[in-house]
Parts: sequence; C-alpha cells; structure tokens
Amino acid sequence: MLERKIVKTLLDWKKEEKKPCLLVRGARQVGKTYIIDKFARDHYKSYIYINFELSPEYKTIFNGNLDIRTLMMKLEVTFPNNKIIPHKTILFLDEIQSCPNARTALKSFALDGRIDVISSGSLLGLYYKEVSSYPVGYERIVDLYPLDFEEFLWGIGIKKDVVQYVQECFLKQEKVDEYILKQFCEQFKMYMLVGGMPNVVNQYIKTSSLTKTLVMQKAIVENYLLDVVKYAETTNKQKIINTFNSIPMQLSKNNKKFLYSEIFQEKSSVGERKYGTAIEWLKDAGIINFCYNLSEPALPLTSNIRQNCFKIYMKDTGLLVAMLEEGIQKAILDENLYINQGALLENICASELATRHDKLMYFERKSKLEIDFILNLAGIVTAIEVKSGNNKQAKSLNSIIQNYKTVTRYIKFERDCNIYKDNKNIEHYPLFMIMFL
Repeated sequence: MLERKIVKTLLDWKKEEKKPCLLVRGARQVGKTYIIDKFARDHYKSYIYINFELSPEYKTIFNGNLDIRTLMMKLEVTFPNNKIIPHKTILFLDEIQSCPNARTALKSFALDGRIDVISSGSLLGLYYKEVSSYPVGYERIVDLYPLDFEEFLWGIGIKKDVVQYVQECFLKQEKVDEYILKQFCEQFKMYMLVGGMPNVVNQYIKTSSLTKTLVMQKAIVENYLLDVVKYAETTNKQKIINTFNSIPMQLSKNNKKFLYSEIFQEKSSVGERKYGTAIEWLKDAGIINFCYNLSEPALPLTSNIRQNCFKIYMKDTGLLVAMLEEGIQKAILDENLYINQGALLENICASELATRHDKLMYFERKSKLEIDFILNLAGIVTAIEVKSGNNKQAKSLNSIIQNYKTVTRYIKFERDCNIYKDNKNIEHYPLFMIMFL
C-alpha cells in the first residue's frame, strides 16, 4: 500500500471538535476514493459510502428539504444496516460534483456535528452553476495531487530516516554521501518516467516494467480525453482537446510561455477568447498547473502576477512522457535530461513545487532573462533555476543578482552536483532536492 501525506491531514481533521465537512479535490485516478475509503474503515465504527456516479439513485436523498433531521432520516431508511452512531460515524460522498444538492447539504451536516462528512470530486468546477448555495465556512477543501517524489521514494522502499538525512544535508547545506546521492539521482530519473499516479506507481513497484507503466499512462491520458467528450459542453469539446494536445508542444519551445497561436495558428486576442474556457476546464479537472509570469520579482509576489501571461504544466510528468513521441523513455534513461528543451525536468519541478506552494510564478524579460521559478520562502524572494544540460552557466541568475535587489536568495538545481554555495552566493543542489523547498 502506498503511503500518502494527506492521511495526516485527515487524521488532524478527525481530531477537531467543531469541524467543517472536508472536500478532497483532485484529478481522476490520483487515489481519492482509495485513501478516503481506507481512512473511513480504519478510524470509524460506522461508515456510509455513496458514489453518485456509480449509484445515481442516491441523488434523491438530497432532493427536497436539506435540514439535518430530514437528511438523517433519509440516510437511516436508505442504509438500515449502517447504524448512525453520533461522533463515531463517517459519511463519504464520492464524486459529489454529480449531486450539487449534496454539496449544499454539507452546511447542515457541519452545523449538526453528529457525523463526520468527507466528500470528493474530480470535475467540481464544471458544476458550479448547479450548486444552489455553497457551504461557505462549513466546507474545507484539500487538494490531492499525484505522488510527489518523497512519497514515490517511500513507495519503492526508501526508509524515511534516509530521506530525513538527505533533507538535513539540504537544510544545513552539507554535502550528501556520494553513494546515497547517486541512488537518489537515479530514482529521480525513474520518477520522471513513472510519475505519481498511484496505479502506475504500483505497477512499476510490482513489475519494474516501464513498458507496462507506459501502457497504463496512455490509458489515463485517453480517459482524460473521454471525460472531455462525456462532460464538456458540445461547443467546447474540440477546443479542450486541442488545448490539451498542444501542451507537449508548448513546453518543447525554448520559451515555454503558453501561446494561443500554437493552437491552430490563432491570433493571441482571438485565441484567448476562443480557448480561455478550455484552459479553465483542464484546470478545474485537476489536470494542469499554471505558472504565472511576474511583472516584477518583488513582494508581495501575487500582486505582480500577469494573469494573461503564463506557462501550463501537466500535474503528472509521467503522463506528459506518455503524450510525447516514442523513445523518450530511453533518452531519459540514457541521461538526456535536456530532451525537448528541458520540458520534462521543468514540468517535474513545477509539480513538486505545486504540492507545497499556492501559486507557481516565474520571471521573464524580453526572452533574454528568464528565471524558471520565483518563490516567497519565509519572506525572502527566491530565484530558482533548473539546469538539466551540461551548460553550468547561470546567466539569468547573474542578471538577477546585478539588476534586481528585491531578490535576495538564489538557488540552482542541476545534474551531477552535490551541495555547495559559490562566490556569488548562489546555492547549488542536485535536481531531486527541489522536493525540500
């Protein structure tokens, strides 16, 4: 069984006295149902499970009055074998996006407090108009992502104390033992190929076969496209598919800014109007990460975001690999990490950062200066460069040091590197250590 960090979040939530309902949000097949189901079985005496997609007849429970007395009676007559024990019962509403009234009912459950309620959803943004009243203040949203690199390491059997040792080296800026460093670098390369979709990771652990994992990844990509066909509005279907299919090409450019002109040669003004909703659909479905350009690398960073200038990354790098041409797996195994202009490496770093930071941001000036990521780390504006090739120069970081005094910390993640700080105060770390930011 794969260990996931979100379990601690669930346990902490369970301990709260007056708690809101919990909504676990994430793309399809990131493991929401499995994790919540196991948590419910392990930690509650009574458990009621409703999947609104597999059992749409249960939607009628949430028709009519949504006061707690009515809801409790309906649950009792619908599930007579599942006795409701106050404070020891959990209700799991799976695929809640398919029953907007159930989302509204969360307020009643939270106010009453006798049973704990967790819901999950994959395409929540698609049904926002159908929810008559959102349970603001009575619902806490938690995002579930594909496995990050640390969870991947746990899954393949790397002990937590070994990961902790490496993290301490990062924090203290001390060199890592060369043997351990090499092993982590190798596993990061495998993680780039396998990605973090739980079923894919389990297949890799079980068989060590990249061929079998690739088949599973392609199937997930195909299922995402089928979701578009099934759930998107008719006028939007092809636009979403075109946008989704353009992502590998967008990331393979030297300048990875998302350009509408790359989708059927659309002009920017026309493209934004035509494809803006398609991009939002993919974001709502939990498939992509946004990384916004900053007008200035200065605090507060979010006030300097340029909403119409961004990059788009896949949330799971393994799926991005599956969308590329044949032979990419071998190229990465052969240490060609700079394939497709470093698209895969930049994507995996974006994925690692997205699980730990609310917004991804970068800084670019007239294509001559580009910093891959800008973060606010404990109030310090930090410039981050990711280098996968043999070119060790840091022209953009040097330019930032010289011209932007608002940035006071500089980090470079690169291959074939142990930890050190150079005479320009730039911190150098191996690529996989992006997980410790």
